[in-house]
Amino acid sequence: MRSVVVGLVLMMAGFVLVSPVSAEVSAKPQNNGLLDAWQILEKSAYAARELNYEGQFSYVNGENSRIVDIKHMNYGGHEVARNIVLNDSNREVFSQGNDIVIVQPTNKNVMIKKRRGKNLFPAMLPTNLNLIKQNYKAFIAGKETVADREATIVELVPNDAYRYRYMVWTDAKFGLILKMTLVDGNNKTLEQIYFNQLSMLNSQDLNWFQPKIEIGKEYVTEQPKALKHVDDDLIMTNLPVGYQQIDHIQRVKSGGSKVDQLVFSDGIGSVSVFIEPMTKGKRPKKGVMPMGSTNMCALVTNGHQIVVVGEAPARAVKSIAEAVSFKK
Repeated sequence: MRSVVVGLVLMMAGFVLVSPVSAEVSAKPQNNGLLDAWQILEKSAYAARELNYEGQFSYVNGENSRIVDIKHMNYGGHEVARNIVLNDSNREVFSQGNDIVIVQPTNKNVMIKKRRGKNLFPAMLPTNLNLIKQNYKAFIAGKETVADREATIVELVPNDAYRYRYMVWTDAKFGLILKMTLVDGNNKTLEQIYFNQLSMLNSQDLNWFQPKIEIGKEYVTEQPKALKHVDDDLIMTNLPVGYQQIDHIQRVKSGGSKVDQLVFSDGIGSVSVFIEPMTKGKRPKKGVMPMGSTNMCALVTNGHQIVVVGEAPARAVKSIAEAVSFKK
């Protein structure tokens, strides 16, 4: 009975696994000599996606914190991972590539939510670092021990005040990111994420890639709101240097109104812009609000509510909000 339910949940999630081609996976780039700061970061980006590992990490952002168990495997060239949030929610997050499924128990049932995403810890860096190189300088800042492993520290210093500074601790042997902190212009740590425990896996056994089944509860798949990827019908002028648009999504709300979401990135940080027409009787949102490492800016332009949210300094989200204009 349990195996049938597990199979049903995975089918509802839309995951399809293939047979492994090799149990030996090595992180690129391979270099027997000393690596500079950018080569270390590139190795870290590949290591997070190609190595097999398990452990436990902590995430701290302001007063919010959580501890997560993680298991990751490169299975025949396909990434699979399972994260278990160790708090009262008992939430499990499964990922296969950029496909993410959240299994969330409630008092009455178990919700299955599908999402698209990327840059889950420790895969915080893209394998192509070109955009980051345009906006940051990288320096080797020393060595420390994290989760009983020797780490090389790389500092990413922004070229301007429109982005944060990052400190990255990478495993000296395998390259995997062990710790990462986000620091503002006043040298205050706004966010940090780090391994408490970490070990490498040699097995290709995938028995762990399945949710904990709660017998007697109904498994319900969340019905996502209708969305589509659209061509740009908005104009963004005078964006902060280094931020590039990477997506434009349009959602249809229950009442039939549409919400546009534009996503911008400087290679490591991302900002989302939400745009929807103002409706009669709706109170406009205005102002800038800090939320830990995240800042939000809201304003009204040409009869539209603009809300910008992202892990970027307040001046960056404000500048992006003010850059929104509409085609005549």
